[in-house]
Amino acid sequence: MTEPLLEVRGVHAGYGGSAVLHGVDLQVGAGEVVALLGRNGMGKTTLVRTICGLHPAKRGEVVFRGERVDATAPHRVARRGLGLVPEGRQIFANLTVEEHLSAFERPRAVPVAGERDVGDPGPAGAKRGATTAAQRIDRVWTLFPRLRERRGHLGSQLSGGEQQMLAIGRALVTEPRLLILDEATEGLAPLVREEIWRCLAQIRASGQAILVIDKYVQRLIGLADRHVILEKGRVAWSGSSAELAKDASIWQRYLGV
Repeated sequence: MTEPLLEVRGVHAGYGGSAVLHGVDLQVGAGEVVALLGRNGMGKTTLVRTICGLHPAKRGEVVFRGERVDATAPHRVARRGLGLVPEGRQIFANLTVEEHLSAFERPRAVPVAGERDVGDPGPAGAKRGATTAAQRIDRVWTLFPRLRERRGHLGSQLSGGEQQMLAIGRALVTEPRLLILDEATEGLAPLVREEIWRCLAQIRASGQAILVIDKYVQRLIGLADRHVILEKGRVAWSGSSAELAKDASIWQRYLGV
């Protein structure tokens, strides 16, 4: 892997006097897809919130695009190029689909001194920084035609699957360097899950770096380059998709499948 886009170094975090993360290390490289796995309550969402600046780290470092961000406000972390699709989607009930995308749309992430612009492709293959607001939103319509059909519908009028598509589209119009999905297909019907997986494969093919949490390990094996398993707030295992696919004991020991 090249120099990491995201590097989590020995992060400890918790709530009040309760420790949740115990020295977690994690890396995501440019253009890489990493799956964060583990049973419920093992610290996955706490780690995501810590990376995004939504929860403070008690110890350790979070480095994103070469700069420590573990003491940085969430909006500043986002401005550096981190796009979050949160657990539960968090769609605004009184905004239309189009208003969601327009409200969150912005050009490429703030530049970083010394970082070479390699013209990373966006979801539709266009270079970063070379698109208009309309083009960035049009990429989402192309990726999720159902959202185009419902562009005038309020968030409260969308199905769970449509809300998840909107949450992903809302993150993509920020042209993130790293896209994080917390529970990518939780609570969705099988046909809708398949549509989300198809779209994530397209996003990956564009060169987008992704950190994804989901319980459907078999689908993640087909999507991700590497996997990191958390067990009681610690990294219990990490390795490639090929390594995870061939060792069923890992699934049974840490994932309950």
